[in-house]
Amino acid sequence: MEIYTYILGNLGFIDSTVPSLIALVTALTIFTLKSRSIANSIFVSPNPSKANCINRVDETGTLSKLQDLKTIKEGHEAAAVLSELIEKDGAGAWPPRTKHEAWPKALQPYKDIYLELNPLLPSAEPSLDDNVNEERRNKYRSLMRKLFAERVNIAQVETLMAAAQAGNWDILPRDAYNGFYCAVAVCRHAYRWATIPVVKVAQREKVVDFPPELEAPWPYLQRNFGVTAESGNNTANVLHNFDESGERIYKINVGMSDLVRNSEEVFFRMFYDLEVLAFPIYLEMVRSIISFEKNDMKSTVHHLEAITFRLRHLLRVFYDNLTESRVAHSVWLSYVQGFQGWGVGKFVNGDFIKYDGLSGNHVLFFQALDAFLGMERYLTDENMDRYIPARQRELCLAMKKHSFRNKLQEPQNAKVQERMKEIVNHMRVFRASHRTRVMPYLEQPAPERLTMTAGKSVLEGPTTKDTKEALKVLDEMLVNRLRLTI
Repeated sequence: MEIYTYILGNLGFIDSTVPSLIALVTALTIFTLKSRSIANSIFVSPNPSKANCINRVDETGTLSKLQDLKTIKEGHEAAAVLSELIEKDGAGAWPPRTKHEAWPKALQPYKDIYLELNPLLPSAEPSLDDNVNEERRNKYRSLMRKLFAERVNIAQVETLMAAAQAGNWDILPRDAYNGFYCAVAVCRHAYRWATIPVVKVAQREKVVDFPPELEAPWPYLQRNFGVTAESGNNTANVLHNFDESGERIYKINVGMSDLVRNSEEVFFRMFYDLEVLAFPIYLEMVRSIISFEKNDMKSTVHHLEAITFRLRHLLRVFYDNLTESRVAHSVWLSYVQGFQGWGVGKFVNGDFIKYDGLSGNHVLFFQALDAFLGMERYLTDENMDRYIPARQRELCLAMKKHSFRNKLQEPQNAKVQERMKEIVNHMRVFRASHRTRVMPYLEQPAPERLTMTAGKSVLEGPTTKDTKEALKVLDEMLVNRLRLTI
């Protein structure tokens, strides 16, 4: 028994709230997989360049879980919605399967141009002179326009987009489509800012005239995923930016210091890893709903225990990585966060519509879990339509519709209530920790720019006294979300 205790303790799986059998079996499985260097959903990669990063579930595990989902999808709405999300948006996997090689020839320049211009985007010493920054940005944009005009045949691109829209996925398979979506999104963000760190002259822009090569495919891509924003989103910019081997393709800070590049890599990989670990939790949520609706309380408790156990280790991705040693306070604001912002818009029938960039609130897992717990969502209907893909919205709606937490009044449901309370407590601790950890990053000095978050755009106005005042609205939002997590 001592060896079992050692394994559990070494892997960090001792938890009085989790039945010892579940903990032991899981720990032994992971211990064995680690010893064989087989990637799985809770496996830490031996590759030094990806230290402490989680790889995609191994093929056997993925296929097994997908097969499990297929057996129940016909019998319940939540299972059917999750299955469709994975089969279509995910190209048969979750996180989404994304292909960045062997695209149709007409699409290849999008990837090539981003990577070719990548070294010109970041600056080790950003200027505080608007004229200098505007000249730098104009040069970048002019070169990108030139390369797109020379290399991209818009008619051919639109033909491919129309074929996919018509359901002809043999011409452009879904995994390649996901990769192209990412390429166009990151090119748009690169063109929007045209220099990193983000600078004040760029933040003051209201409307950006994008190259036609970036405008032509965008409506097709957005319609396919059911979103309306001019900006990218967490799915396009982050999840789709990893290939099947776990390699991140479109980086921001090529040529910068190790501190900058490592902070960037760890930060964005963290969001991918969250969804790797979320996949089996989605399935447990669905199974717990089905069990509860069948009045099978024993199975419901079992699935909730599995959720609690897996949630602990999912949240460790955040706890272990959003630290000064992994993502440096001194570089995150200037070199990591800014690229994913937006803050410009367009005029529609005389009205100006401004769009924001990426936000942690866009992460599917936390939205789905809140819905499962019966909580009201944070994002407005408008922002859900703008930034959250339609099938992800549908999953959250199904989870909320079938949430049973507020139906646990009978004495025989006491154990179910206890398990639900454990899940909520984990989320309260997470949200309190998130607020404590994120504010020091946002409060870092960045004289080249106005106070901004990627998801809320510029927060600083003419009468704003200092950074703390500008960030007050964000802090209040975090406090309110914590207050509602009960």
